[in-house]
Amino acid sequence: MFDPNVSLKEFNTFGISVKAAKFTKFGNLAELKSAFDIIKSNPMPFLILGGGSNLLLTKDFEGYVLKNELTGFSEQMIDSKTGILEVGAGENWHQFVLKTIENGWCGLENLSLIPGNVGASPMQNIGAYGVEIKDHFEFLEAFHIESEEIHRFSAQDCNFGYRESVFKRKLKNQYVITKVAFRLTKDFNAQTAYGAINDELKRMNILEPTARDVSNAVINIRQSKLPDPKEIGNAGSFFKNPVVPNEVAEKIKAKFPETPVYEVPGSDEFKKLAAGWLIETAGLKGHTIDNHGVHKKQALVLVNYGGATGKQIFDLSTHIIQTINEMFGVELEREVNIL
Repeated sequence: MFDPNVSLKEFNTFGISVKAAKFTKFGNLAELKSAFDIIKSNPMPFLILGGGSNLLLTKDFEGYVLKNELTGFSEQMIDSKTGILEVGAGENWHQFVLKTIENGWCGLENLSLIPGNVGASPMQNIGAYGVEIKDHFEFLEAFHIESEEIHRFSAQDCNFGYRESVFKRKLKNQYVITKVAFRLTKDFNAQTAYGAINDELKRMNILEPTARDVSNAVINIRQSKLPDPKEIGNAGSFFKNPVVPNEVAEKIKAKFPETPVYEVPGSDEFKKLAAGWLIETAGLKGHTIDNHGVHKKQALVLVNYGGATGKQIFDLSTHIIQTINEMFGVELEREVNIL
């Protein structure tokens, strides 16, 4: 079932050329169970791959790599305006968002063009332009590796936080997400206050936007600022936006009055800073070392121009973290998973 010494270059959006000691794909629960029966009989580390878009591989993976290709899509009406949409974890996230819009559903349009697969969305509570998946999450189903049973998790069970969930820490490597369900509505409520969405809608000459209009605006903004992984290797935003105590934000604001500072919902003691702004202000936007660097249009994105190793990109991220800490007294945290 597992193939030996398989290149993972085409399975990670950084385009890092490393190998998996053992590799397979699973498209149904029987294949997933069979894979873990083999793993249990000959234990080694394992990695579940989705779209490979939130991952930096710094070396060959000496273990099992399982590519999630679970598909499926269904809709269930709750009332005339509300529905539950269930989707396989191996489905492409952006294509799923476009399908919800095509079918008249609203809520996920701000999350258009985020790379990766559906199964990764609850793992890190993906978000963009003022919306996070927890805002529309209903439940997920996951394969419990030890018991080989399917368990269902509510939003409360997932313990969502900023780019966080229970699957990234407490339950890491204990489950494989197989299906995710979202509660969406037919009533459109535009969320356009965050970022440049309103400016882009004006540029598009749209005064009364639909969900599709907002999606198109988000796509335009992302394409203008973010490199296409098919053309330049990258994993999107490499760092989280740091959340800092009010006094730290005030100290930075005093020295740099133009610092963008955002409220943290539910907190009077902390503020959120823009990691991209910090990196750009430190003079690192566009910083290039041979075949890798910081993207020239978006300081949050580290790029592989071709042939870079994961170790080189990791070392660059360490340099950025140290520079920001020395300049602002803020510790950036990597959003991308490092292996």
